[in-house]
Amino acid sequence: MQRVPKPEFFCNLSRQFLLQICLLALCLCGFSSAEVCAAENWKAGIAKTIITPETEVWLAGYGSKRAPDGKLHDIWMKALALEDNKGQRAVLITSDFQGVPQSMSDRVFEQIKNNYGLERKQIMFTFSHNHCGPRLGDDLYDYYPTTPQQDKLVEEYTDRMVVETVKMIGQALANLSPASLHTGTGQATFAVNRRNNREADILSLLKSGKALVGPVDHAVPVMTVTRPDGKLDAVLFGYACHPTTLSFTKVCGDYPGFAQLEIEKNHPGVTAMFVNTCGGDQNPLPRRTVELCEKYGHLLAVGVEEVLQKPLKPISPGLKTAFEYVELPYLKVVTRADLEADTKSSNAIKKRWAERLLKKLDQGETFPASYPYPIHAWRLGTETLMIGMGAETVVDYSLRFKQEFGPGTWVCGYADDMISYIPSKRVWLEGGYEGGANLYEYGRPAYRWGPDTEDLISASVHKLVKLVDSKTD
Repeated sequence: MQRVPKPEFFCNLSRQFLLQICLLALCLCGFSSAEVCAAENWKAGIAKTIITPETEVWLAGYGSKRAPDGKLHDIWMKALALEDNKGQRAVLITSDFQGVPQSMSDRVFEQIKNNYGLERKQIMFTFSHNHCGPRLGDDLYDYYPTTPQQDKLVEEYTDRMVVETVKMIGQALANLSPASLHTGTGQATFAVNRRNNREADILSLLKSGKALVGPVDHAVPVMTVTRPDGKLDAVLFGYACHPTTLSFTKVCGDYPGFAQLEIEKNHPGVTAMFVNTCGGDQNPLPRRTVELCEKYGHLLAVGVEEVLQKPLKPISPGLKTAFEYVELPYLKVVTRADLEADTKSSNAIKKRWAERLLKKLDQGETFPASYPYPIHAWRLGTETLMIGMGAETVVDYSLRFKQEFGPGTWVCGYADDMISYIPSKRVWLEGGYEGGANLYEYGRPAYRWGPDTEDLISASVHKLVKLVDSKTD
């Protein structure tokens, strides 16, 4: 007697047949077998929110009172959530903020852990260092001739941004759906090493055809998120340069803001996201006009578009994340005598800083001898290594770690905490603004970092990379 197959047989056969049809359709649409595999094994979720202030919160940076008087365009915070085929997750936040202080980001990390179970190593909170965006919390507090009313506005705005960040991350996680990730690298050449080229000389140097000098990183790393139907959904890109083209009182995202707008205009429905890849000693030069700002944004967008027109490398499944704080010692912690002398300084920022720290001493506080510096290492497949570093890292870090860890390495500065400039050993020895005795501008209880800053950071980075490259979880 001939056996009649059970109903489950037909269900399983149908599922197998449908799967083969789907895979064939993906291949006919131009997906390679590696891309099909990647599409099956990654999930990505995207969310964003406008952060344009609705109150008179001053614009951050430049050490002066700059109340906003309108905008060129809205500024944004965006989140990219990733999940691999084993359920490992990570969320990258990009934003048009000048600097996110630890007092804000720690609140976000705590709430994300409580609400969504994500650990510190799974969240990286980056900020572009845009100087046409609002102040946040106690970031650069002594920088400004602030008032109680302004302090209240900043506190209220910061509280709202904590709520918005947590909400946005929740949306990105809720939006997780199948995707493929691809990567490539472009170029944009407008960043100039400001330590080695005086701003006043730039135009004459360019007109004469003389080469600008000093280390730069003109690479534009790009990562795309594409859905199984072939739709491009997000473009993450980076560049090593200060967003300080403009110094006026209009809200905008500076050149990264214009670059993101152009990419999103070129690709309707796409979310463009920017990270600053170690631009602490790099400036867009010449600068100070909206026309130049738009030009630099266009040049960066062109660098991204050139990558998108070429075959991109698929990122294979697999996500590992690692994180730690490394204690960076100060060269010398300030004393009461130092602060008392600085209360007579002609430098208004130093004077405000000294007066504030003296009050802390009077209240019985003691100052730590070091600062906890945040460092991330994320491994995406075998193709991409993302290193995240706090504060204003100079370009030497990007150049060094890309050389040491090879192609596919992203080195992101301006992550988690706007601490200060973070000099390499070369910059520390040379001194100057990024490597000298200017920590007071950032509220630190010292004038300068210790000489081993780069060595300590490098040891931590190598340790974390080893963890994410290990074969065991």
